[in-house]
Amino acid sequence: MRTVLVTGPGGAGRTTVAAATALAAARGGRRTLLVSADEVPALPAGTERLTSVRVDSAAHFRDELLELQDRASGVLDLLGANRLDGEELTELPGSAQLAVLHTLRRAAEDSRTGDGCEVLVVDLPPLTDALALLALPGQLRRYLRRLLPRERQAARALRPVLAQLAGVPMPAQWLYEAAARKDAELAAVEALIEDAATTVRLVAEPGHAAGEALSSARTALALHGLRVDSVVASRVLPRHSADPWFADLAARQEKCLDHWHQEWAPGTPVRESAHLGREPRTLEDLSLLAVDRAPDDRTPGHAGDPWWTETAEDGVISWCLPLPGATKEDLRLVRRGDELLLTAGPFHRIVRLESALRRCTVSGAALTDGVLRVRFTPDPALWPRTP
Repeated sequence: MRTVLVTGPGGAGRTTVAAATALAAARGGRRTLLVSADEVPALPAGTERLTSVRVDSAAHFRDELLELQDRASGVLDLLGANRLDGEELTELPGSAQLAVLHTLRRAAEDSRTGDGCEVLVVDLPPLTDALALLALPGQLRRYLRRLLPRERQAARALRPVLAQLAGVPMPAQWLYEAAARKDAELAAVEALIEDAATTVRLVAEPGHAAGEALSSARTALALHGLRVDSVVASRVLPRHSADPWFADLAARQEKCLDHWHQEWAPGTPVRESAHLGREPRTLEDLSLLAVDRAPDDRTPGHAGDPWWTETAEDGVISWCLPLPGATKEDLRLVRRGDELLLTAGPFHRIVRLESALRRCTVSGAALTDGVLRVRFTPDPALWPRTP
């Protein structure tokens, strides 16, 4: 399944571009699913080979909480808790992100059974929220592993003894089962995001603020190994106008576009979507905004594991990661046990070290030509001695 994740700074028309991308894929003869939290008025129901799903975060939150309440009924009854009714539940902050992840998981499951779509287009939230959303499955899985490790589940026969020693009751079996189920669901979403056929499409209206947001996003996406298939410059004005005000605005857009072409070249094309002079309301309007052909299966998506190692003659090992757009001032590294905590500006990622690097100490780091190199020196106490 080919997946296109569409996002960009708020108010740049990303939902419209996502709809235009889905329409182009459907007209190319492939079953296409468009997922969005917003309504797309220019996309009527029943469009051939195109199905749209609107994410209902309130309904998802209500269903999930009621299901959890049913599964924990024994514990709740023991505590004398009063059950909550569906009518009194209102969604909490963060439920929208979980609803999107749930919809992506369903799409991935349908694709594996052969009943799903061939092209999945996802209208993600604005850029900052979208980047946090893409990192969320991995973060939640890490939390589950730390809070409810599987080795504790394997020792359930010892829980009564451990409870007496600790003085507190050990977690019930249903809690471990729920954690395992959620971990499997998050793993499916994480696999979809990291699939080689998944790419990100950035949508932005040419301007200084949008340019800064795209540069920051470029670093964040590289941090997680995601690739951008194109940058869509939306609402581009005609180059020539008799009106001095429009001419000046168009000139500033053109200057910004020249900078984007240079910054994203050569691997990522910058495509221009003309300003219609009105809100898109028909299929013909969406067709005009389809800035390129339907999503191409040959477009490389996730970079796989973006890290690679280099070994110097003195035995020092460099762990390398491309971070285009990053600056030394915004980078922070912390070694914690077998993990490396990496911060690039407002973005964070925790990566598990390779087995060889776990037997080393961090001896330095450098950012050169957009590549971060973390130097590891073998620890003599942990490496096998040679005669």
